[in-house]
Amino acid sequence: AVTYDGGRKAEGFKIYLNGLLQKTNNVNNSLTKTTRTKVPFKIGQRDTETPISGVTIADVRIYDRQLSELEVSTLGNTALYATLAKPPAERSADELSSLYGWWLPARDERYQEIQAQLGELSQEEREIKQRGTVAHVMQEKKEPAKAFVLNRGEYDQRLDEVEPGTPEMLPPFPQDLPRNRLGLAQWLLGPEQPLTARVVVNRFWQEVFGRGMVETAGDFGVSGQLPSHPELLDWLAVEFRESGWDVKKLFKLMVMSAAYQQSAASTAEKLERDPENRLLSRGPRYRMDAEMVRDYALAACGVLSPKIGGPSVKPYQPEGVWEAVAMRESNTHTYQQDKGESLYRRSMYTFWKRSAPPASMDLFNAPSRETCVMARERTNTPLQALVTLNDPQFVEAARRLAQSALNQNAEGFEERLQEINSRLLSRKLTEVEVKIAQSIFDKLLDFYSTHTDQAEKLVHVGESPVDEELSVAELAAWTMTVNQLLNLDETLNK
Repeated sequence: AVTYDGGRKAEGFKIYLNGLLQKTNNVNNSLTKTTRTKVPFKIGQRDTETPISGVTIADVRIYDRQLSELEVSTLGNTALYATLAKPPAERSADELSSLYGWWLPARDERYQEIQAQLGELSQEEREIKQRGTVAHVMQEKKEPAKAFVLNRGEYDQRLDEVEPGTPEMLPPFPQDLPRNRLGLAQWLLGPEQPLTARVVVNRFWQEVFGRGMVETAGDFGVSGQLPSHPELLDWLAVEFRESGWDVKKLFKLMVMSAAYQQSAASTAEKLERDPENRLLSRGPRYRMDAEMVRDYALAACGVLSPKIGGPSVKPYQPEGVWEAVAMRESNTHTYQQDKGESLYRRSMYTFWKRSAPPASMDLFNAPSRETCVMARERTNTPLQALVTLNDPQFVEAARRLAQSALNQNAEGFEERLQEINSRLLSRKLTEVEVKIAQSIFDKLLDFYSTHTDQAEKLVHVGESPVDEELSVAELAAWTMTVNQLLNLDETLNK
């Protein structure tokens, strides 16, 4: 059998012998002329030559389409036709199996539909696996590890063997639990365990209110501080445990509480009676963490990428930071800044080189990640102001928000300013504040109107495109106005 797919290539011709596809050698894979010809169609003879002798022809079939490999193999399967010619009762088990194997893909429409669905699902599964990553897991050793009391701490002087157990001051370890990591996890989450839920709740409270009810979040022992509100801590711990350890529900409970929704404004009386706000006399107020400062600026200005997951990214960073500490043969010797959406991913996706952490994160007290910390330090330094004023990420975010305000239908300075401020501070500016902002904007506009080269340089900070239809001087003035609003204590503090 010979089939042709009409693709004008030699590889489109397939030759079968007894239903089996034969290997061919395509010297020239491109066909330049049509397959239509005036030469008569002959079997066993060329146009003007002598016919092949000693050859007989039993059957010739011509189809008006390309037959599939399954169809050709069926036509060439003489054993199949011999089996079909037999009465059903005389067919052997092997013949029935062969006949069944041919019938399903060749004649059974339902089977063909299922096979097509299976092919689509298999392709989808391969695509999902290609997008995923390999996660390594651990399992317990067949033989448990052994530990010994060491004589004066010398590792080669073993004394009594030590069995797995828990401190006597804590709830006893149930006898029915395995004495391995699984058993330890079940013991930690057991209903009689008082510490786990309280420690977790205290750390979440610290995230929301700036400090935990137990201020030493990593030490609940006798050397740690006592909780400021022990009954509240116990109630939240039980509520958290009974909700099925539902973290979202716990955070919702805390942020919707009257304690959290208080005004952060203070009075002389509150400062005298509760200077550190340990008694929750006012709402929490503290400078946001490094990642939050950057992400808040990007989100408020409308440039933060909502993408979740994926590999780490490399946003803007000063030149030479990696090169100063990297070895020449290191694969992180040179910092290659990303492009496009990767520049605006959440800070948690930022690639972190331990010997040269991102400068903007480091200046805002982000931990080095060399050790685990229970609570971050919070300092306020001039270097932080230099970051939020001059870092390309913040300047570009300010320009994008200014650009958005200029492209809206707002009329007049104040309406645009209030729109911008509602994005940054979630409130309207007072009349006095508007006058101050108007004065700043007017001075900036006068400056950039006569220094267009500096205006051009300012608005082209960052990778995102600039709206060329806007006035460069006006866009630059608005960019710096937004930049100053981004640097307000009210913006940087939670």
